Amino acid sequence: MTAQVEHEKNALDANPEPGGELRYVARQAILDGKGHVYGYDLLFRNPPEAIFRRDADAAVETMLDNELLFGLERLTKGAPAFITCNADALTGDLVMVLAPSTTILGVPASLDISPRLVDACGTLRSRGFRISLDGFTWSERLIPLIQQADYIRTDFRNFGFAEREQIDKLGLNPISLVAQKVDTQDDYQQAQVNGFSLFQGSYLCDPVVLKKRKIPANRLFHFDIVRELYHDPIDIRKISQLLRSDASLTFRLLRLVNSPIYCLRQEVRSIENAIMILGEETFRRTITLAILSEMNADQPVEILHMGLLRARFCELAARTFQQDPSEQYLLGLFSLLPAMLRVPMEEIVPSLPLRGPICEALIGVRNPERNLLSWIESHERGDWPTCDRIASTQGLHSNQLVVWYEEALIWAASATPGMS
Repeated sequence: MTAQVEHEKNALDANPEPGGELRYVARQAILDGKGHVYGYDLLFRNPPEAIFRRDADAAVETMLDNELLFGLERLTKGAPAFITCNADALTGDLVMVLAPSTTILGVPASLDISPRLVDACGTLRSRGFRISLDGFTWSERLIPLIQQADYIRTDFRNFGFAEREQIDKLGLNPISLVAQKVDTQDDYQQAQVNGFSLFQGSYLCDPVVLKKRKIPANRLFHFDIVRELYHDPIDIRKISQLLRSDASLTFRLLRLVNSPIYCLRQEVRSIENAIMILGEETFRRTITLAILSEMNADQPVEILHMGLLRARFCELAARTFQQDPSEQYLLGLFSLLPAMLRVPMEEIVPSLPLRGPICEALIGVRNPERNLLSWIESHERGDWPTCDRIASTQGLHSNQLVVWYEEALIWAASATPGMS
């Protein structure tokens, strides 16, 4: 058995669900009005009614499988986790296996509003949990739950001035409004007008881009550096001169090299020193990451986090998909360049040192090179059927890809302390 195969088997055996399958869990960022991550909505493959079954022992086991063994800290980096529950989980205290300080319990508005459920929400709040009323549309029957809620999560299109006025009449403490299905910048602006302060949706990765807009000159200079990096061998003298002309990029490079991701025993103080210590391949990757960090400087850092997660996942799974790991790493990393630069991908790819099929994959062509990127994009949306379909084309069970996703999540979290 090869080391890679043995590693995959051990990882799969480490986290089984009853019946022998991992449960998928994905996360979607919830951002505040400044683009900072406020928390993460955790999406499970099984809906809440399956996750929290009436059998208390099975429910607790599932909670442990999905939350504790997978690791909320790894999923959310310490930010609050929004977790949808059902009545049994709330009234039976099953959620007490979670940390109140970092857990926001989602109560579906579709639940039967019983006195027991309302009392349970009050008790959980007294123990430090926060309550989110999910799938909200105004109804008087929800008033008892509104009175317990710290958040209301809803499709922003279903919540306007009239709904806000009804809630204000109740004279409650301030409730944070979380806008869901915010998929465009126009959606984001409208949600702000409607009074929302937190936002969830794909708008983060789909910014407004201008068809005629070109890459800014300073960013073209960065792409010149990227192209130079991928000459083999690297011209150390030339690359050092290019980097020295950009003080901000050099600072980001050295800050990144000295971050925990590389666990170096000595501090790196110069570009030449970084090349000697890291080696050419790691240096290429580090400079590329520093450049992406610089390009993303005016955008939410979550975009860069997502790019790192995609990059590492594509790299880890590449050989199983008969792809080159280094190419797949760059494909994942560069996949969010339009969100960073607000420039169409078609304007960006001619500047990238990538093969034609990888460039086509970035543009959206459905070719073999794009399979892994498509899988993780679907995973981010909780589109499990598409994940399964992509895995099956390679004769894989999606569990194998879930393990690589978890490893990529951990790696991406360790890669970001030096970038903010």
